[in-house]
Parts: sequence; C-alpha cells; structure tokens
Amino acid sequence: MDAHRVDCVGALVYDDQHRLLVVRRANEPGRGLWSIPGGRVEPGEDDPAAVAREVAEETGLTVEVGDLVGEVERDGPKGMLYVIRDYEATAVSGSLTPGDDASDAKFVTRAEFLTLPTTTLLASTLEQWNALPG
Repeated sequence: MDAHRVDCVGALVYDDQHRLLVVRRANEPGRGLWSIPGGRVEPGEDDPAAVAREVAEETGLTVEVGDLVGEVERDGPKGMLYVIRDYEATAVSGSLTPGDDASDAKFVTRAEFLTLPTTTLLASTLEQWNALPG
C-alpha cells in the first residue's frame, strides 16, 4: 500500500426538498471554502463508520449511510494523495450545528450552492455525478 495515499470519505446528505448539506471549512485545506461533510478514514474504520462519524462531528446530525456515489483523487501537501469516496447519506436525527472543523453548516438549493465559494472541483464533480442539489 502506498504510504502517501490517504483514504477519505464525504457525505452527500439531502433534505426533503433535495437541498444539499454543506459545511464551511474552519481549517486547511480549503479554510473558509464550502464543501460537503467528510474527512479521513481512521484506522480500523470502514467507510460507512467514517462517513457517519464525520457528519456527526461537523454537523451534529446522525445519518444512515447509503450507496457509494463516486470516488475522486486530490493532490495533497508533501506528495500525499487524498482518495475521497463520497456516499449518499440520510439524516435521521440530531440538530444541525456546525462543529469540529466546520465553522458553518447549512442545507442549500442548487442556486445557492452555485454562488458559494466551494473547494476545488466540488461543483464540477457533483455535476458529473448528477448529484447537485435540487
């Protein structure tokens, strides 16, 4: 296994109006930019467990994790390669409160999403996957 490969997950969480859950990143990479909840897979975790943990930490919501939507690779610092697998997830409980490394969290319509400063290639990737909100 390549030591520079970092496994990460993200969550595509939609509400009943098909608005997408986004978080504003409080830390690098992408501080101040909007993205979907997610982060590194911790040792011993499988992807669904990591997705559920990251969503809970960043948004206060408990989710049921669904199907894999897609996978992307992003170059990171010091030769690292982030391999990010994004999953559908459905909020089942909790109240939306930004936490951990999210400075804000909200559900957005497609029009709102397209006006936000988002992380590199997020909008085009979601468009390719037919995963944009609304």
